[in-house]
Amino acid sequence: MIRKFLDRRLAVLAAITVSVAALVVVARPGADEADSADAEPERRCVSSVPYASGKGGYATYRIPAVVQTRPGTLLAFAEGRTDGKQDAGDIDVVLRRSRDGGCTWGPLQVVAAGHGDTRGNPAPVVDLRTGNIVLVTSYNSGDVTEAQVLRGEVVHEQGRRVFVQTSRDDGRSFSALKEITSTVKRPDWRWYATGPGHAVALTRGEHAGRLIVPANHSAPPSPGPADTGQEPKYFGAHAIYSDDGGRSWRLGFVEDSYEGVHNANESTAAELPDGRLYFNARNQKGASVGNRLDAYSSDGGATLDRGYEDQSSLNDVPLVQSSVLQLAEERGRLLLSAPSMPTDRAAMAVWSSSDGGRSFGKAMTLSSKKAAYSDLVQLDAETVGVLYERGIEAAYEVIEFRRIPLKAL
Repeated sequence: MIRKFLDRRLAVLAAITVSVAALVVVARPGADEADSADAEPERRCVSSVPYASGKGGYATYRIPAVVQTRPGTLLAFAEGRTDGKQDAGDIDVVLRRSRDGGCTWGPLQVVAAGHGDTRGNPAPVVDLRTGNIVLVTSYNSGDVTEAQVLRGEVVHEQGRRVFVQTSRDDGRSFSALKEITSTVKRPDWRWYATGPGHAVALTRGEHAGRLIVPANHSAPPSPGPADTGQEPKYFGAHAIYSDDGGRSWRLGFVEDSYEGVHNANESTAAELPDGRLYFNARNQKGASVGNRLDAYSSDGGATLDRGYEDQSSLNDVPLVQSSVLQLAEERGRLLLSAPSMPTDRAAMAVWSSSDGGRSFGKAMTLSSKKAAYSDLVQLDAETVGVLYERGIEAAYEVIEFRRIPLKAL
């Protein structure tokens, strides 16, 4: 009798403990350790932190990218930087998975190990035909810097190279790295970067199923107005694409005017409801006013309808990467996420466009804190998510995942 009584008491205490624990870890807006869904099934968390600098074996996490798989799993990629905040050195591509819409996250996985070298700029995309996750990343030797690459001081093996991996099990594991540099990078290019941020799988038109990865590069300066001997003015955007689920890749459009006015860099893409591709890019210290540029493609990224031009409705965005996402809704809104302080990486915000990117209006400011790179994902018909860098003293203290109801935008 006593044994049965004790067993019942222990069962009750265990249930109470679980309930209290569930209530304690309910995510709050801006919480640094929001790692669980709410106790009440009809309520969901607001935010969580899949990556916090100094935890999990890395000094800093940067460069977020996020996609939702066919079964509904969220895959949050980032660069795990071993030695600090710097862009070069021992850097891995890491991943955490969420099966509850970004409220809790599974253990950290190393998807592409640097082994002392630099692997980063994750650009993931879900292949609509197979459900496989295709991940394209960039590489350079950990012994060289971006400045050395831009000056052309490194050999091919040490320079920027491009690799692809595939997951066939919902992101639980990835294939070995396969190099595709020779098919997507021109021999004279120096710098090269994929994304960063999610890539695009086309859903309509003659190129339906095509995987598009927006990317950028630099070329050697040529004599003339662009070669001033000062800040390099030879940055350009381009796209690479695959029509066979990531097995083979081709070079699409190349923005190579190198006139020093519109220096397209760190580009992102979205498929508009009419089938065109919209590209939005950082203006890497170009001479034009403002920090954002955009362009369109009507042939699946093979060419551009026009070159990159200023996007003046985004002049509040500082010099930084951003993300664009076309919503699957009747209104057909196009969203963009980025910091919203013109002179500082701070105040992460979301802009909305109802005219296919011709103009944007600010829809929401997520926080006044320091903030930098971000990536957008649609979770369901009523919710989007933003995976973004933020902090108090600096923008790279944590990578937060924020859930946003579409009605709030």
